[in-house]
Amino acid sequence: MEESLPLSVIHVNKSLLFINRLHTLFHSIALSFLFYYRLTFFFQHSKTIQTPFLPYFLVFSSEIILSFIWFLDQAFRWNPITRSVFPERLPENNKLPNIDVFICTADPTKEPTLDVMNTVLSAMAMDYPHEKLHVYVSDDGGSSITLNGMKEAWRFAKWWLPFCTRYRILCRCPEAYFSDSENEREDFSENVEFVTDKSMVKQKYEAFKESIMRVKRDTIGITGQNHASVIEVIQENNSGDEIEQVKLPLLVYVSREKKPSRPHNFKAGALNVLVRLFISIVILICWV
Repeated sequence: MEESLPLSVIHVNKSLLFINRLHTLFHSIALSFLFYYRLTFFFQHSKTIQTPFLPYFLVFSSEIILSFIWFLDQAFRWNPITRSVFPERLPENNKLPNIDVFICTADPTKEPTLDVMNTVLSAMAMDYPHEKLHVYVSDDGGSSITLNGMKEAWRFAKWWLPFCTRYRILCRCPEAYFSDSENEREDFSENVEFVTDKSMVKQKYEAFKESIMRVKRDTIGITGQNHASVIEVIQENNSGDEIEQVKLPLLVYVSREKKPSRPHNFKAGALNVLVRLFISIVILICWV
């Protein structure tokens, strides 16, 4: 019986619904009077009053366009709702669907690599079965800095993910967590083991940031402007870390083919290529 229960329930805010619809009604009436005035003034008084046609037409056109934009904006105000969720009704881990997370970046000079890697770590640390979570980084800059940063993030994730799971950390972005002292859970703030683990993980994060800063653009050999398609699965690196083996979500680096004669460094274009690729794979799988 519990499996048939909904995961969320929608509630209609009746008081806000009445206010929004009343506002829409009065605003629509005001716009109707405005359009009527513009039309009648132009056709009835254009002969007696020398009204410049072009300025009048441009003003009237702008009012029509703005009114149309306002009308489209009323769609989500017409029926305001709130949603109550029930996480306890989620099915067992083996029945949850797979989730693919796409993180797009295009230029490490405009988007600091450390910020992108914090986003990657936040996605990897989601409270979801690791075998069903896949994180893809689409780098249309083809930068070795981003690829090297992902490898460093993979190493740090072996410390960060167990820490978040063990102490039920809510803020799973390392930079945000360590920069805000209020993120400490009161349940563990007096726990000596928690304080020790947090201090150790913070030291690992500082070392992770220093390693990101030391990365050079030519360390991997990707030019960023002229290279073939790059797909690299970030895997275990036997670097001699003293941490036990930790199961992590799949982390994949993707960069589409670049040619000097074609434009690149565009997130949308790279995402379109990925979408077409995944659609082709799905069609091929279904065909087989």
